[in-house]
Amino acid sequence: MGNAAIDALRHCFVCASIACSAQCVAVFPVERFAAAPDQYQQHNNLRNDPMARLSPDALTTLAVDLLRRAGALPATAESTARALVYADLRGLSSHGVSRLPMYCAQLRNGRVDPAAQATIVADRGAAVLIDGADGLAYPACDLAVSTLAERTKHYGSAVAGVKRSHHFGVGAAHLAALGAAGMVALAFSNSPAAMPAWGGRRALFGTNPIAAVFPRRHGEPLVIDLALSQIARGKIALAARDGKPIPEGWATTRDGRPTTDARAALDGMMLPFGGAKGAMLALVVELLAAALTGANFGYEAGSFLTEEGERSRIGHLFWAIDPGALAGDETYLSRVEALIDMMLADDDVRLPGDRRERLADTAHKDGVEIPDALIAQLEGRG
Repeated sequence: MGNAAIDALRHCFVCASIACSAQCVAVFPVERFAAAPDQYQQHNNLRNDPMARLSPDALTTLAVDLLRRAGALPATAESTARALVYADLRGLSSHGVSRLPMYCAQLRNGRVDPAAQATIVADRGAAVLIDGADGLAYPACDLAVSTLAERTKHYGSAVAGVKRSHHFGVGAAHLAALGAAGMVALAFSNSPAAMPAWGGRRALFGTNPIAAVFPRRHGEPLVIDLALSQIARGKIALAARDGKPIPEGWATTRDGRPTTDARAALDGMMLPFGGAKGAMLALVVELLAAALTGANFGYEAGSFLTEEGERSRIGHLFWAIDPGALAGDETYLSRVEALIDMMLADDDVRLPGDRRERLADTAHKDGVEIPDALIAQLEGRG
């Protein structure tokens, strides 16, 4: 995809607007933008068009092109772009193409290996270990999911671990193929230290997302996807970039004082949801995703949010189950629908994932909105 094609999609790579009067083409590094909210506001004041809308295909093409320019292998760029657009389609912008500037910067400086190729390094049939080789996480997760799809049919249940990996993205994106194939699946990932052990004063655990998918008789699978902090760390990063405060109860400063300052929160600690119970679940995920795979614990992992530093080398664990191997497909599907019917008998109940899928349906028809907070720096456009 050439420069003219990119310009036809978005004239402005700072604000993501197709018709930005500022015509601003990322003239300073991304890490300086978070520390310069006044420059960001000056840019906003120049804009006429509040948002851009891109088709999912156009946004995917753009993401692939930027990742390829940063050195990523074609398969890595395509896998990563699909996962990021999956997030943006569902309104999860903190895990969407807003990640591209940092991904590309880390690919260029070697914190993420652009030539990495995920491989299976241990195989006992129903259990495999995959080495992500210090690359972006998405190809390793794709390999884990495709392996599980095959092995679960044979064994009834299978597990895949990933080590030496990077930012996990939206867990549900990885599990979608397993759910569509009629399998129950769970995913766990640790992440760089952001939360203390309950009662502690140091960040040891990551926000450590958990995702699950449960096939249904009719319609889309039931999807559950959550981080174990009060809020996803990526949302605080967006607030810091935009110079906005965060609600009380999300995070503390480095010395444990409650804060509404997003930048102080990024330098401090996230708070677990559910207090001690959330902290214990974060411990469970550290043990599943890192102890079982040999990956870095959160306190050993380099940050996702900085260009410089140590590699992350975190871990993921995927588990898939064929319902036919237990109660049987028919019994499983009937029981799932019985429970959902009981839930929906109360008027105010909404199934997990439903709102996200409605957003995706709308975005497929009307295009994906790219918010002001999207920052993209294009190197070597000429």
